[in-house]
Amino acid sequence: MRKPIIAGNWKMNNNPDEAVALAKALIPLVANAKAEVVLCPPFVDLVAVGAAIRGTNLQLGAQNVHWASSGAYTGEISASMLKALGVSHAIIGHSERRQYFGETDETVNQRSVAALAAGLTPIICVGESLQQREEGVTDAVVTVQTVAALKGMSAADVEKVVIAYEPIWAIGTGKTATSQDANDTIKVVRSAIAGVYGAALAEKVRIQYGGSMNAKNATELMAMPEIDGGLIGGASLKAEDFSKVVNF
Repeated sequence: MRKPIIAGNWKMNNNPDEAVALAKALIPLVANAKAEVVLCPPFVDLVAVGAAIRGTNLQLGAQNVHWASSGAYTGEISASMLKALGVSHAIIGHSERRQYFGETDETVNQRSVAALAAGLTPIICVGESLQQREEGVTDAVVTVQTVAALKGMSAADVEKVVIAYEPIWAIGTGKTATSQDANDTIKVVRSAIAGVYGAALAEKVRIQYGGSMNAKNATELMAMPEIDGGLIGGASLKAEDFSKVVNF
């Protein structure tokens, strides 16, 4: 059985004091969670949130990671720097990074490889735009993105990766794919992994759904056989709402 993983992507929200308050409010609400729970605050909050959740069942994640170990990359953070702060996970290739900051399938792969080499768990995002969905190419898009993200990885590394299927048209819009649509597309992602690494390994990889999962739809989505968790945006910014998703 794949252990569910729920990650809260706080995006560009909360200064350190606000982030600590949110984390502390969340701790008792998810203490008995059956899912792995990861908080991904902005870089400036990592130290404070890490200290606040130390000794709890909450894990610390970053919203990005660079592929180089050091160097002239102004504004970027290396995997070893994150590891030194107690970070265990890193979101890579989120659609907002692809849309606004030039992220490509190639750089997603480079970042993911670097994260794994440092002992971080990559949460690799894939997903189609509304136009691509309407054109009927969703399966092709997520297959290409998945295979490209895993390029050159060993089977042992792929087993450690988390994939987040995020239909771009459902991020921050309040729209969500039906539970069956989400399950079907995640099955395509799993098939893409199986095509390269075999069905047995693909069955071990955890694949989240990340399109406006919230307190109201989490139970239905998490009941689907292919969905192993959620990458939660807006609903992760309020402790009570996020705890309802975590305790689906």
